[in-house]
Amino acid sequence: MFVAKVTGVVVATQKVASMTGRKLLAVEPYRVDEKTRDRLAPTGRTFIVVDALGAGLGDYVLICQGSSARLTPETEKLPVDAVIIGLVDTVDVEGRTIYSKLTNH
Repeated sequence: MFVAKVTGVVVATQKVASMTGRKLLAVEPYRVDEKTRDRLAPTGRTFIVVDALGAGLGDYVLICQGSSARLTPETEKLPVDAVIIGLVDTVDVEGRTIYSKLTNH
C-alpha cells in the first residue's frame, strides 16, 4: 500500500463492460520527505486507480496495487491493478503528525 493524492478524474466512455459505472481517478503517490521527515512529498509519478470509496480531488488516499487490488468486494472481478482502499485522515511519523486532513486539506 502507499499514500497518494487525488489529482484528477479520468473519463473513458468506451471500456469493457465490467468497468461500466466505475469511477477512475488520477493519483500521484507521496512519500515522507527524505531530508526533513516532516511532510509528505510528491514522487512525480501518476497512476490511474478505481475509486471504491468516493474520494475527491485533493484527497489523500491509500492505494492497493497489483493482484491485491482485486481482493476487495468492489473489485474482485474487475481487470484492475490499483484501487483506493482508504481515505487518509492523518499521517504520523516518529511521533509527529506530518499530515492532517483537518489542517492540510
